[in-house]
Amino acid sequence: MTAAIPPSPARLALVVVYTGRLEECRAFYAGLGLTFVREQHGTGPVHHAAALPDGSVLELYPATARRPVSGVRLGFRVRGGELTPPLSPGRHTVTDPDGRAVELYAE
Repeated sequence: MTAAIPPSPARLALVVVYTGRLEECRAFYAGLGLTFVREQHGTGPVHHAAALPDGSVLELYPATARRPVSGVRLGFRVRGGELTPPLSPGRHTVTDPDGRAVELYAE
């Protein structure tokens, strides 16, 4: 039996994923239902940002020598029947274009 995780006053606000395959990753996460906006702050790199329903933001940035592709693991609640291909209810693990494990909790 797994103990319940108590609620925390801290909430996730931002996840930044550094990728060597910016457009492929944008398309992958857009396929999960995220809507991205192309952004560039000043002379910084072009990147993509998606606001999630809870107000948190997922940003996709091009990897650099200083910010390499990392081993981040992400998880999303999704409407499984609306995905292509559709997912049955439950937990699924897929891999994004950079090889990161992405957990999908299909409802």
